[in-house]
Amino acid sequence: MLKRLYDWTLSMAQHPRALWALAFVAFIESSVFPIPPDILMIPLIIARPRAAFKIALVATVASVLGGMLGYFIGYGAFETIGKPVLEFYGKDAYFDEFAVKYNEWGAWAVLIAGVTPFPYKVITILSGATSLSLPVFILASVVARALRFFIVAALLWKFGAPIRDFIEKRLGLVFIAFVVILLGGFYAVKFL
Repeated sequence: MLKRLYDWTLSMAQHPRALWALAFVAFIESSVFPIPPDILMIPLIIARPRAAFKIALVATVASVLGGMLGYFIGYGAFETIGKPVLEFYGKDAYFDEFAVKYNEWGAWAVLIAGVTPFPYKVITILSGATSLSLPVFILASVVARALRFFIVAALLWKFGAPIRDFIEKRLGLVFIAFVVILLGGFYAVKFL
């Protein structure tokens, strides 16, 4: 099934309404869909390099809006399903402690999940379940998703199809290394 979804998403790059398809995929990927929008965005930019930054903007806006849907899914589902289960087992206090800790670092979690291969949808739903500040969530999402999509767009705009293999196979690792170095730098500064 996942292979069919992947193939369908990739085939949308040739569709006359491919930009709308990208918006749809970026939106639903941020809350429930398993295929990242990059699968559609990369061939779109290769086919239309002059529209690279417009394509990245569409992906960013749709992804952040989809992330807000994920946030509200987490918020609503936690209140109706998650909380009663935790209360039944007497574990609701543990979740409250977790929520406080998550909300202290939630902006970083959103930022990290938004640029790395970690499923962004998990963080969008978790952010809603813990009631992370919605403005903090939105700001971190905009920064993270714009960073991710505009870097991909810039690389494809500058280098074209030859950079595609690098983006598809190694860019996630580059983003992870960047986040580790960034967090390591903050940690080092904190203890100097």
